[in-house]
Amino acid sequence: MIKFFLMVNKQGQTRLSRYYEHMEIRKRTMLEAEVIKNCLSRSKDQCSFIEYKDFKLVYRQYAALFVVVGINETENEMAVYELIHNFVEVLDKYFSRVIMFNLDRVHIILDEMVLNGCIVETNRSRILAPLCVLDKVAE
Repeated sequence: MIKFFLMVNKQGQTRLSRYYEHMEIRKRTMLEAEVIKNCLSRSKDQCSFIEYKDFKLVYRQYAALFVVVGINETENEMAVYELIHNFVEVLDKYFSRVIMFNLDRVHIILDEMVLNGCIVETNRSRILAPLCVLDKVAE
């Protein structure tokens, strides 16, 4: 099961966070700081899977953006690694350039892909279908 999903820039600033288990804000802030420090300090030659406390971290770097997913021990790391890549490809397909001004859309995309910490959809056209409807209504 997925515990959390983070998008972080190289400066260590969290750009997107989604938690699938309840956690107090103070604990979230501390967890994010530790997770970001662990991922940013690693070289590109090192493995993208990290054992951390009672869960695992799976991360990928895309230019100046890191996508970090915290999972429990039973979740398949490679499936989550591919989920991250699929998520970034969907973002790339939907947005032409700037995504940080459209965080509501990014949340919709993530919600279409992950529900209650479980991967539910990977088909790009199905993921983008609700956004296409919203875009048509907005016109």
